[in-house]
This record gives sequence, C-alpha cells and structure tokens, in this order.
Amino acid sequence: METNSQPLRGRYRTWMRVKSGADFQRVYRQGNRAKGSLFTIAVAANGTPTTRLGLSIGKRVWKSAVRRNRLRRLVREAFRLSYTELPEGIDVIVIGSVPKIVPELEPLREELIHLTGKAHRRYRERQASEAAP
Repeated sequence: METNSQPLRGRYRTWMRVKSGADFQRVYRQGNRAKGSLFTIAVAANGTPTTRLGLSIGKRVWKSAVRRNRLRRLVREAFRLSYTELPEGIDVIVIGSVPKIVPELEPLREELIHLTGKAHRRYRERQASEAAP
C-alpha cells in the first residue's frame, strides 16, 4: 500500500477536499465501500498523487447543525492527523450512517484508517479483476 509521504502540518487545506458534485458521484458509482461502527467510507482513485476527503453527513445523523458541524470538524481533524497513513491518489468520502453518534477523535481516526484501507483493497481487487482477460 502506497502512503502519502509528505508530512502534513498546519491546517486542513483546500487541495485536500473533494468539492465537486461530479467527484462525489464518481466515487459513489465507481468506488468501493466499507462500513464501520461509526460511519461508512467510499473510496475511488482520483488520478492525482494526493488523497482527498469528502463529507456526506446529513440530518439523519444529527438534526442539530451544531452537532453535525462538530462531527465534520472531528472527521477533518482525524483525516489531517492520519493523512500520511492513508493510501495515495484516492478520494475518500465519509458517509454518516449512525444516528446520534458522539465520537471521540482517536477512535474516529483509527476507524478512518482501517475502513479506508479496507475499501481501497476492495477497490484495487475489483480493478484488477476487471482488467484481467
């Protein structure tokens, strides 16, 4: 598994974000998913050497915007802290799937790393099987 070699310091930057709706749709259609106890991850290659994060955390998770935004901030921080441990060149979409989740940073970070690796392995296996004659 390739990992991002550059150490990440400072803020969560704009180049680390999946922003366009087309990119979200590409990951949903072409990517693979892994479901954990806190959230679901969708992963697909993005054709660049960087790993990017997209968030899909809706009212189903928390009706309160304050709580949803807190969860989003924690996921972004977990991504920033574990950036060097994630595979390179992928888009990672975090989908909120557990209602009323009250996460802590470290368990969230561990699950992010684990589920991203699992979904990325599935994605590579599927790509290899489609490419094989």
